[in-house]
Amino acid sequence: MNEKQLAVMHSGKGFIAALDQSGGSTPKALAAYGIEPDSYSSEEEMFSLVHEMRTRMIKNPAFTSGHILGAILFERTMDSKIDGKYTADFLWENKGIVPFLKIDKGLADEDSGVQLMKPMPELDELLARAVKRNIFGTKMRSVIKEADADGIKKVIDQQFEYAMKIAGYGLVPIIEPEVDINCPEKAEAEKLMLAEINLHMKQPGMNIKVIFKVTIPAVPDFYAPLMVDPRVVRVVALSGGYPRDEADEKLAQNHGLIASFSRALSEGLSAHQSEAEFTETLRKTVEAVYTASIT
Repeated sequence: MNEKQLAVMHSGKGFIAALDQSGGSTPKALAAYGIEPDSYSSEEEMFSLVHEMRTRMIKNPAFTSGHILGAILFERTMDSKIDGKYTADFLWENKGIVPFLKIDKGLADEDSGVQLMKPMPELDELLARAVKRNIFGTKMRSVIKEADADGIKKVIDQQFEYAMKIAGYGLVPIIEPEVDINCPEKAEAEKLMLAEINLHMKQPGMNIKVIFKVTIPAVPDFYAPLMVDPRVVRVVALSGGYPRDEADEKLAQNHGLIASFSRALSEGLSAHQSEAEFTETLRKTVEAVYTASIT
């Protein structure tokens, strides 16, 4: 574990940029960026275009360590280069931004009001490669759609099982049990989820460093107790489908909770913008998300 990167993630002011759209969400991300599906004819071209989009963001002067602590990458982005350096090395060496890797392979079908992660049979190989590529930590996402105690237990059990394996490679896992913002009993689901997290945190041998990525809670400062645990590097929030302005407003009500936005971060950016327009749009977004993250 890189101790300098750990210090940045634990004590730095700023947020995590989520640049981890994968195969299923890439066409939507490109379309929002102004590149329609008829602009590419293969998966390889699609991923090349999304890497160009991410490279444009990362290299932009508005994308700085003064506002951004870390960035979550997709596997292919990790294995791609920016100016001759692997993306993680460019982020840390050129920008001072801590690199993370999305490791999950998507969601299983809904059962008991939740969607677990699909099996990851090649996880060990991926984690070994992440270490080689100088990745600091990983991210894995499940989704909770109903306040179903059994389903929520399964989500948290699975997240912690993988977290222990990830920590064994010297990486810091981001545990992401997203509560759907449309969950009819969102506050109750969050209570059940936090209770399950607390049970795992109390288990013998739970001595690893973790980051939690959560939906902005229904009750402000709901996750404050997690933030004081010395094993918890940070608690961060996903935008969850809220428009960026609304997500920023809700985030600002939660002291110590910082953003880890994906779609909301790239909102308003377009392949057709001039560099000046692109920079100004990104700058305004970065500053707004940063301001909401440092409350």
